[in-house]
Amino acid sequence: MVDTLYTNGVIAVKEKSLLGDKLLRFAELSAGEALRALTESGFGGGEHEDGEAMCGAEERLLDAFVREYAPTAAERAYLLLPRDFHNAKAVCKALRTGADPHPLFAPDGLVPAEEVLSAVRDGEPQRLGKPLEEAVRTCMERENATGAEIGAIFDRALYRALLSVCGRERVLKKLIVGRADRTDILTAMRAKTAEYAETLFIGAGKLTKEGLLALAAGGEPPRAMEEYADFIRLCRDARERGIPYTEAERALESFEWEYFDGRKYDLEGRAPFLYYVFRRRAEIANVRILLVCLNANLPPQEIKKRLRAI
Repeated sequence: MVDTLYTNGVIAVKEKSLLGDKLLRFAELSAGEALRALTESGFGGGEHEDGEAMCGAEERLLDAFVREYAPTAAERAYLLLPRDFHNAKAVCKALRTGADPHPLFAPDGLVPAEEVLSAVRDGEPQRLGKPLEEAVRTCMERENATGAEIGAIFDRALYRALLSVCGRERVLKKLIVGRADRTDILTAMRAKTAEYAETLFIGAGKLTKEGLLALAAGGEPPRAMEEYADFIRLCRDARERGIPYTEAERALESFEWEYFDGRKYDLEGRAPFLYYVFRRRAEIANVRILLVCLNANLPPQEIKKRLRAI
């Protein structure tokens, strides 16, 4: 186990390089000016020819930090294991269509993406461990599965794996349940029928299938969903107005960051590590959004609205 006191000292130094509300000022620059400002702020660790190269470099730096300083295997798995499932899903989809999976890959998780590709392509998914093997075999057996159904197969397997590895850690289990429930609520609200929603539920949280189906059918959320009232409101607003579920998706992606941010003055032990990683991930996502919007010549106020929690 890594010495958490030492790790928290390292984090205290690294926190000084977080961009914070600088991103709001960068939204008022040109794309070239923002790229220079990001470089001068140390984002990406050096000079880069474009924004994506810069964000990729920052991701690799953060991944190296996670691999070196994760307090236990549980935190490391929570942060990196989802990428293995994403990459295996990308390979399965590519094999069905004859496409190249590489453009779909996320950065390496616990297993290098090329190793995931080799294991699935060679028909040896057992090399990836039981949860991934089962997901790959189930996916390849269902020849007529839609993209959403394939995603659900891998999501269910991922959450089973996360609960197996991280479920004894109180905070990590809370995060797993919270993300699973929010994902199922979003699925219920955006599905065209309750029957189709049922085929896509993850079912790894604390919400019942009956409650979710009632929500999918347009009914009032049961009392068990009270803690998700704000999230349900975002979904319901999108459904009623017939607009994309952008705000709900943003809330889902910011869930872990906001969980820790609401407790930032009480964090101790291993929690500061997770809080720092989620802040840095949110920052990388925001830089990507910022640069895409600047290149599209969107006005500053529109860009600021699209940024995730800062």
